[in-house]
Amino acid sequence: MRMVAVAVLSFLILTTAGVVAWSGDGAPEPEQAPRLLQIADYFAIGDVEEPRVSPDGKWVAFTVTIADLEEDESVTRVWMVPLAGGEAIPMTVENSSASDHRWSPDGRFLSFLSDRDEDDTSQLYLLDRRGGEATRVTEVEQGIEAYEWSPDGKTLVLVIEDPEPGEGEDEDEGEDEEEETQEPWVIDRLQFKQDGDDYLDRRREHLHLFELESEKMRQITFGDYEDSDPVWSPDGKSIAFVSNRSEEPDANYNTDLWLVNPNSDEPRESIVQLTTNPGSDQDPVWHPGGTMLAYVTITRPDLVDYAQTDVAVIEVGEDRPKLLTGELDRMVAGPRFSPDGERVIFTVEDRGEVALAAAPVEAGTIDRPISGRLRVEDSAFAPDGTMVALITEADLPAELFALDPPAASSSVAQLRRLTHVNQEALAGVSLAGVEKVAFEIDGGTEIETFLYTPPGFEQGRRYPTILWIHGGPMGQYDWGWDFDAQLFAANGYVVVMPNPRGSTGYGQDFCLAIWQDWGGPDRGDVLAAVNHAVELGYSDPNRLGVGGWSYGGILTNYVITSTDRFKAAMSGASGALWVGLYGHDQYQHWYETEFGLPWENRELWERLSPYNRVQNITTPTLWMGGEHDWNVPILTSEIMYQAMKRLGRDTLLVVYPEEDHGIDTPSYVKHLYEQWIEWYDSHLKN
Repeated sequence: MRMVAVAVLSFLILTTAGVVAWSGDGAPEPEQAPRLLQIADYFAIGDVEEPRVSPDGKWVAFTVTIADLEEDESVTRVWMVPLAGGEAIPMTVENSSASDHRWSPDGRFLSFLSDRDEDDTSQLYLLDRRGGEATRVTEVEQGIEAYEWSPDGKTLVLVIEDPEPGEGEDEDEGEDEEEETQEPWVIDRLQFKQDGDDYLDRRREHLHLFELESEKMRQITFGDYEDSDPVWSPDGKSIAFVSNRSEEPDANYNTDLWLVNPNSDEPRESIVQLTTNPGSDQDPVWHPGGTMLAYVTITRPDLVDYAQTDVAVIEVGEDRPKLLTGELDRMVAGPRFSPDGERVIFTVEDRGEVALAAAPVEAGTIDRPISGRLRVEDSAFAPDGTMVALITEADLPAELFALDPPAASSSVAQLRRLTHVNQEALAGVSLAGVEKVAFEIDGGTEIETFLYTPPGFEQGRRYPTILWIHGGPMGQYDWGWDFDAQLFAANGYVVVMPNPRGSTGYGQDFCLAIWQDWGGPDRGDVLAAVNHAVELGYSDPNRLGVGGWSYGGILTNYVITSTDRFKAAMSGASGALWVGLYGHDQYQHWYETEFGLPWENRELWERLSPYNRVQNITTPTLWMGGEHDWNVPILTSEIMYQAMKRLGRDTLLVVYPEEDHGIDTPSYVKHLYEQWIEWYDSHLKN
């Protein structure tokens, strides 16, 4: 049974199927002979992100990231496109990356961070829209993590990590510039590792003010805390920021909203705590009137990463937040106030879609201005209320669309496409068919699954099939673009992509169903998804593969240690012996909350460890991961590989040098895709 639920509540949504064939100037693209998607296409497809509308409402700035295989690095450029429609214009050079772009309040400058001067630190640059090259305006030795403009455009708040001891001191003339031996890490923190950051020391990120005219800088937050996400109040008299200032920040996931007075002679004495929720409060945005903030909150910190998120608003000076999404029971993110301040716009995950929703600040029902078979990744507002959304669909990598306010004579608005970044790259490419199906399990629990079918799919013909499991486990497959699934389908595979219990998008109880039972209900769900694809006549039961990355790899381990029905497996960045990862990865607090301490609750830790059933694996298995992954370290992939090798089973281990949890180096990405296709082809097609 095919289930496609498209909710259109307050606006008429036009799908991209009607506009995908035209370019920025309205001219139709010439048709090309169809071909199949290839690995090389990954390096031609641009990743569009960060829409930012200019203060005058005429332009939208955005970034496009391309993985450059020749240079073996990814490059991000800033572009802008007229909000009224037209050709996109590149704003930064193509041989160095730019990120975190912002408009100056008067719209004269586009600012961005870049390490283009090759000193490996991100500095702030200003690009005058009237012409000329971007100008570097900061010289921060340890680099800048983030920044925001003050409302008057005279000052910026910078997020800067504390310098290393001795950093910034002048070097002696004639000092030998040969690379010195790495200093030992001396660790005294409870949370001492973080993926992408190696070992953690006591250096923290704090807020600094930078005056453009004088180029003077001064620090305004201090202490053994991380300070992030600064946002200026509309009158410039307060900066809201996020910080965990509990007694032991490493022992919990709490963060609160704080206010600091940037104009105070003693800013550290002006800091005021705005929220006191023991869970996470983050992503603050100011109301246009400056009287309140909207933010994302977690009210059940005892559920760690399983907890649903909510959008809340709080009046400045009060500790009585108001939940706008308390009855929604879905994950939400990215709050934005509408220009009139009457609504908060945010994204919501719901049953395989990611919609853009709107909640009234005062009272009323939540509607969904943009919803359906799509994923909204980001949004922004123009002063006149025009909404800009970054939208992706199953056959469309993310592009920018505008949703104009309804005209006086109409009650609906029109969604129109602004960018066509990947139109040329995908011209003439035959893509997979995608559908969402549902079935019941365990006496009534409904499980939804996305099925990708090869181009030219023939009903009645059974295809080799890959069960492809998502990470998290708190996450969901949705209607957005998925290159991995498209690539497998282009190589002749049906791809089964279920949202098993543990996934988000289906409510708190559904997500929490695997609490202390990893590889239990969710393992049954993904196996049932494969059974359903076989029952539909899509999948050949004798040519089944399984795989996934992160928790997708973990659940793969639970599958292959419990059944021999799969002829090939790929376990990427996975875990298998949890007691061996306690203190070796970054999740000590999560483990302690859900599993208990390993020396006190060892039976559960061992029961949940696939390594203890490694002798059951007969499925040929490819183990993969990054050398420096502190999220799910390569350690357990190595011990699983070693055990399979000792048992005489068909196995292979691939480790990517200096990579962390995500494999980003373009040549490694190419190698990874080649390994996947070769591994599955050799075991499922011969």
